[in-house]
Amino acid sequence: MSEPLLEQLIEALRVLPGVGPKSAQRMAYHVLERERDGGRQLAAALSAAVERVGHCARCRDFSEADTCATCASGARDAHLLCAVESPADRLAIEQATGYRGLYFVLQGRLSPLDGIGPRELGLDRLSARLAEGGVQELIIATNPTVEGEATAHYLAQLARQHGVRPSRLAHGLPLGGELEYVDRGTLSHAFGSRAEMP
Repeated sequence: MSEPLLEQLIEALRVLPGVGPKSAQRMAYHVLERERDGGRQLAAALSAAVERVGHCARCRDFSEADTCATCASGARDAHLLCAVESPADRLAIEQATGYRGLYFVLQGRLSPLDGIGPRELGLDRLSARLAEGGVQELIIATNPTVEGEATAHYLAQLARQHGVRPSRLAHGLPLGGELEYVDRGTLSHAFGSRAEMP
């Protein structure tokens, strides 16, 4: 006998990050009690996105077309290429900075224990892109985790092999933060990476 539909819905909602059994149950009840039209709209949008959103052939970001709008734009600076771990990281940079170059979305970071190596991150595609010429600087914007740092080191080596200058986002103290509240690792890194004041 198959599982009741309500239980199937609750279990399906648990695929979302941070959604446990209780949260999934609350969401399912909310949709069925108060938001059936919204639930239908959510189901249609989710189904369409899962079927039609793929990856850009150039940068690996999410895209409905073979080439995303950013890569297709002639207004972007093709000399600058920013490597990020995820589409969310790309969006954060796009919204918070004036960066007008192009991107390469790794869709993860090197993690041999999890079976994620250069191939899974599309680094063969990145290498081919750097080999085309045109890219002068690879801005490495991986997260400051152990895996992110290992990925950054690998990307810097790859860039140098193609005569491209690698650069890394600065890490350290948050603007407006107070030293006594900063974690030890961040403070140690910031102290060790200090630069001369202009």
